[in-house]
Amino acid sequence: MALVPYDETAVVGLQRFHKPLATFSFANHTIQIQQDWKQLGVAAVVWDAAVVLCTYLEMGAVELRGRSAVELGAGTGLVGIVAALLGECDTFIHSFVSGTHRAVLM
Repeated sequence: MALVPYDETAVVGLQRFHKPLATFSFANHTIQIQQDWKQLGVAAVVWDAAVVLCTYLEMGAVELRGRSAVELGAGTGLVGIVAALLGECDTFIHSFVSGTHRAVLM
C-alpha cells in the first residue's frame, strides 16, 4: 500500500481532480461526471482505477447481460453507469457521502 501526500498546488497530475467536469466515452455514449474535490474529497472524483475497470468491461471481459451488478462505495458511480450501459443488466450503485447515503437503481 502506498500513501501519497496530497498538495493540490504542487503535484503534477492531480490537478485533473479539481476540474468540475470529467468527460468519458464508453459504450458508445459520452458520460460527463461532475467532480467536487474541495467539498466531498476522494468520493467526488473519477479515479484511474474506475477508468481502467470501465475499459476492461467495455472489452467484453465480463458478460453482463442478464446479470445484476452492484457497485458499493461508488463515489461518482462511473463503473456502475458503464456496466448498466454495456450489459443491459440491473445495476445498483451506492455511495455514502457526508452522512448521507446515495443510491441509484438503473
